[in-house]
Amino acid sequence: MFTTVLVPTDGSPGAEVAIAHATELGWTYDASVHALYVIDTGTEPAALDADEREEFYAPSERRGREATIRVTDRAEERELNAAREVREGIPHREVLEYVDEQDVDLIVMGTHGHTGAERARLGSTTERVVMLSDVPVLSIRLPEGTEEPDRDVGPYENVVIPTDGSDAAERAAEAALDIAEKYDAAVHTVYVLDTTIYDLEDVPRSIIGSLKEGGDNATETIADMARERDLPVTTDRRRGVPTDELLDYIDDVDAALVAMGTRGRTVGSGRLLGSTTARVVRRSTVPVLTVS
Repeated sequence: MFTTVLVPTDGSPGAEVAIAHATELGWTYDASVHALYVIDTGTEPAALDADEREEFYAPSERRGREATIRVTDRAEERELNAAREVREGIPHREVLEYVDEQDVDLIVMGTHGHTGAERARLGSTTERVVMLSDVPVLSIRLPEGTEEPDRDVGPYENVVIPTDGSDAAERAAEAALDIAEKYDAAVHTVYVLDTTIYDLEDVPRSIIGSLKEGGDNATETIADMARERDLPVTTDRRRGVPTDELLDYIDDVDAALVAMGTRGRTVGSGRLLGSTTARVVRRSTVPVLTVS
């Protein structure tokens, strides 16, 4: 399914985690691994002449070369084809352009956890790539501060697929099930009845019953897809705040990978699933595969 894996990197020590996942999947799929470092010209001072501009960006050029070489070295250690490039521009735009130019079919990116007001959004580049990419994006939570990055990525033994019954959720399921089949993983699919939308005390039982039935049908559809691949599968239905319930569920089943659609809608409402997906990406301690 994946033939070309792209790792946009910022050169930080924590990026080793994203590199580890990219090379693991590259090895599993016998895919080539590409490294990209984008020098952000959006913060360029005004009125620089050519010499001043070259001097201004020289440290970033060096950092970019070192960061991309780190990725290709790791790929070549696993005998994978590798390529690297340093570009200038607006980071998320350059990432998406590179994807189109090189026929990339999986992006592996790191995300940074934040506290306080910064929790309101992902790092801007990762957020934009996740929401705008036409190819799957695997978001990896990077370690903070002096925390030592873990370079050892084990097999993805438990894969969680939340669903709302949307086409986007099913596309995410297809990608996740392909990975699960490669690793002979157990699949866990779950639907959350969103109590932030429905005050269950006041909603007629017929509507609650319809929502439950819709959720059960959605999880059973993905369960059938897993059974067709001879994968072990469980289904579950929960109620509460979707992000909180999903994160608890991920812990409960000891998930190694989560797969979610980015443009789905919750069963029985017009509310975008994307906001829940973004929150899970931001808060999950395990990799999240997003599919549009």
